Amino acid sequence: MADGDAVPPNQVRRLVLHGTRGVVSRCRDFTRQALADWGWIPADGEEARERVEDVLLLVSEVVTNACLHAGGPEELVLRHGEGLLRVEVSDASPEHPRARKPRSPALPGGHGLLVLDRLAGAWGSRDKGPGAVGKVVWLEVSRPPARTTGAPE
Repeated sequence: MADGDAVPPNQVRRLVLHGTRGVVSRCRDFTRQALADWGWIPADGEEARERVEDVLLLVSEVVTNACLHAGGPEELVLRHGEGLLRVEVSDASPEHPRARKPRSPALPGGHGLLVLDRLAGAWGSRDKGPGAVGKVVWLEVSRPPARTTGAPE
């Protein structure tokens, strides 16, 4: 599901946001609680623990980008179903994310889109609906397969 408009079915959580103060930690806490409610936490094995940390880092990145480049996020939406988590962050800026000139990984900042490329299964942005100003940046992360118990191979 990487077309930017399709969404996984089943469960949706929304967090309306105002301003930028403390918004990244609020969004991480909100996401962590949703993941716990949806059974991602406690994680079943190392791969699942890493995936949860990836999701929290990705939420931090897209929310931080909205704070730095779009005046702050307006809403965080989490959609969960069929082994897929979709994160959507809306803001009032019509400017879509675009890659910057590559820079040294040793320098701080400017690596958010690289993080999205590496950790999200898919990501992108779309304009808000008709009559609305701004955009939605979305990303998708699949849930790792459950560990099977049994004799080691």
